[in-house]
Amino acid sequence: MYPDKLRRVSFRDTEKEKTIIFLTNNFSIDALTVAQLYKCRWQVELFFKWIKQHLRIKAFYGTSENAVKTQIWIAVSVYVLVAIVKKRLRLEHELYTILQILSVTLF
Repeated sequence: MYPDKLRRVSFRDTEKEKTIIFLTNNFSIDALTVAQLYKCRWQVELFFKWIKQHLRIKAFYGTSENAVKTQIWIAVSVYVLVAIVKKRLRLEHELYTILQILSVTLF
């Protein structure tokens, strides 16, 4: 059980016709700001999910901000280069399959 007081915030998404409920321990910001912060956080979560699924980064080798950024940029660069090769050579295999073949071939 969370030891401090929590605030329940409701936000109505008119585009999706849905009410979203958040719990926060921040009592000083308005409901719209809480919803926007959670939306930004969700985008970050989706980005890391994409990284895990497509770039095959299971763990970071360094812990500094620079090390993490470097590893992500290298993985993104490899992904894009393989996508370019796939398109130019008109390969029919899925990009994931090509990356799997390359990773096995390298090792």
